[in-house]
Amino acid sequence: MINIKELYFSYPYGKKVFEGLNFSLKRGETVGLTGANGAGKTTLFHLIMGLLKPDAGEIEIFEKARKVERDFIEVRQRIGLVFQDSDDQLFCPTVEEDIAFGPLNLGKSQEETKAVVGEVCEKLGLKGFERKVTHRLSGGEKRLVALATIVAMNPECFLIDEPVAGLDDVTTDRFLRYLKEYGNTYIIITHDQEFLKSAVDKVYILKGSKIIPR
Repeated sequence: MINIKELYFSYPYGKKVFEGLNFSLKRGETVGLTGANGAGKTTLFHLIMGLLKPDAGEIEIFEKARKVERDFIEVRQRIGLVFQDSDDQLFCPTVEEDIAFGPLNLGKSQEETKAVVGEVCEKLGLKGFERKVTHRLSGGEKRLVALATIVAMNPECFLIDEPVAGLDDVTTDRFLRYLKEYGNTYIIITHDQEFLKSAVDKVYILKGSKIIPR
């Protein structure tokens, strides 16, 4: 599904992040990614989604090389990125509008989208939240809504950045239940080792441009 070869990336201010990074993700794998702050975990997600451009190397997704912006349109339709900061993902006035945004942009009708919103809210324990004002939600509620916006697009793979940081046990359990029941292929960035034990089959450490099994 994802195959990265000899990837190099530096930020414009000179910080080198990756020098020859290699990584692959197969369909059906559930992976945890850990590492020190600044190791490049979030940067890797942004490169996979085409939000950043590598200096060199290959990014192959769904068996196609992805190099320029138009190459990543399909990627963003088939892979869902849940940002570390939910406020970066939620921009509509209400919960239902945020969840509906993706399906509508994928060409679904208003009626189809309404059904999707209802189904997603049911799965994630957000029934009754549809008309709530997004920016007034708690941090945990925002994280669930952010996940819901991606779930509504029915992606083949999830990239989830620090999903349970600061969440209470109830919200964490909802997140985990969804992943275990419906998530087939995903990568989770987190420092929460207990969560990873329950959520993924493999854990890797990103350190010095290498992703190695823990």
